[in-house]
Amino acid sequence: MSSTLFDLSGKAAIVSGAAQGLGRAIALSLAEAGADLLLVDRNAAGVERTAGEVRQYGRRAVAATTDVSEPDQVRALFARLDEEFGRVDFLANVAGESIMGAPEAITLADVEQVWRNLVLGRFCACQEAGRRMLAAGSGSILNIGSIASVTALGRGHIAYSMAMGAVVQMTRELSTEWSSGGVRVNAILPAQVLNPSLEQRIAESPPLAEQFLSGIPAGRFGHPDDIRGLAVLLASDASRWITGAIIPMDGGNLAMNAGGTPRRKT
Repeated sequence: MSSTLFDLSGKAAIVSGAAQGLGRAIALSLAEAGADLLLVDRNAAGVERTAGEVRQYGRRAVAATTDVSEPDQVRALFARLDEEFGRVDFLANVAGESIMGAPEAITLADVEQVWRNLVLGRFCACQEAGRRMLAAGSGSILNIGSIASVTALGRGHIAYSMAMGAVVQMTRELSTEWSSGGVRVNAILPAQVLNPSLEQRIAESPPLAEQFLSGIPAGRFGHPDDIRGLAVLLASDASRWITGAIIPMDGGNLAMNAGGTPRRKT
């Protein structure tokens, strides 16, 4: 197999949520494969740290502080992209927070904010990137969803699950609309990945750890680095005929029946 198949040299990518977790892991994997990066997060110090790590690979990195729930800020981000790089080959939509609440109690304002965080922001970024990619005749977009996109989690996830379901359908629709123009759109659905917010939840309620792990046949939580290979695959020519794919990254969670019992090492 040619080593150039996964080579991203000369490519420009945007990664949101790049200060930590999956966004940071994606950014570093793309840099290692040769891409230059516009890194986006509300956490100015964190995104600048990631930019410093990217530069250690000898790649160009520009850090931007942006609230992806605000379309005007997203549009300004792409205007900066035009100035700094003049092209976009890959977009990774990672950023976006949820608000927990029981369905009978959560406020409509909170539901709307989750929608803005996870759906409107992602669509606005897809739209801006898509226009540029269609004009260039090529490009790839990755939307980060969740296993909550296609299954119910309960425990107050109503707003999050609705929004992530919309992300999956948005991915399918955009892939159908744009494939003939050379633009691919795919989604990755992680299960429980050990990022700071999940670690905090487990620290506050330790029994959650065993509850989560009981549904993961692989027997461990995900790690942000687990996404690195997938990100490079979807950004590169190695996946040039893959679009509209909804890819679980879940240690076997979705494959296992609710009554299933994963085999554990003895």
